[in-house]
Amino acid sequence: MDPKPAPEKPQPKVDERLVEAETSRDEMVRGRRVVAMPANPPHADRHCQVDYVIRAHTAEGYVTSSDLLTRVGPGSDFATDTSVRRAGIDPSTDARYLEELAFEVVSEQSLRDITERAEDLARRGVRRLIAIFVKTGAVREWSRERNEWMSLPLEGVLDDPTLVRPVAIRALLDAAAADDEVVDALVAKGNQRLVQRDAEQREAGLRAGREAGLRAGREAGQQAGQKAGLVRAIGVACKLLDLPFGPREQAQLEQLDLAATEAWLARIEAERRWPD
Repeated sequence: MDPKPAPEKPQPKVDERLVEAETSRDEMVRGRRVVAMPANPPHADRHCQVDYVIRAHTAEGYVTSSDLLTRVGPGSDFATDTSVRRAGIDPSTDARYLEELAFEVVSEQSLRDITERAEDLARRGVRRLIAIFVKTGAVREWSRERNEWMSLPLEGVLDDPTLVRPVAIRALLDAAAADDEVVDALVAKGNQRLVQRDAEQREAGLRAGREAGLRAGREAGQQAGQKAGLVRAIGVACKLLDLPFGPREQAQLEQLDLAATEAWLARIEAERRWPD
């Protein structure tokens, strides 16, 4: 009879160290000591960009980390470049949660090295690992089913429960795309500073439109000119507030006298809608 396979040993806690964090540059990969050297510009620049994009996209209840050491297995204790994990302590282990989404920037590392890391991370339970290959401009994801790297389309998106919205793959490589994605992520999160700035710009636009319309009316010097200025101001207000201002709305305004038209503008500005 074939001998029974030895039972697998329980995994160590993710924060149980084989190397000293923050006091050395050592990592352990399958029992082999590796020195994590400071990066040259190609790696360092791309790493910073990935941090920037992913941190902005991190959903509520999750934490983004850079160079976070993880006890990946009995003989492995190393960090991925960027990672996202659930916030807080995992009650099943009494340690921090394991990363769910991780990123590696690959510049000088060998394919064997990054593949060994991917295998160990997958075995440990890290759900997804994305690698950005600096020299070739490729972005790939490790497939635990096929045990190989799978290319991701540069015009595609990375969608994951840890992210507030899908991230354009190109944003991991292109600085301008990264900026656009970060802005869209902050909008999706309802960032209060952006909301405030948008409100301030709308208010400024409303004031400018009203003043321009009234000025045009005063310059005309007649009631008809003043009303035309108010109608112009209403048109500007509708544009800023994304309200309809077509033939139906303009026909309604034609039925109003000067005072009623001015009151109509005041209601649009106050209620942010077309009056009933």
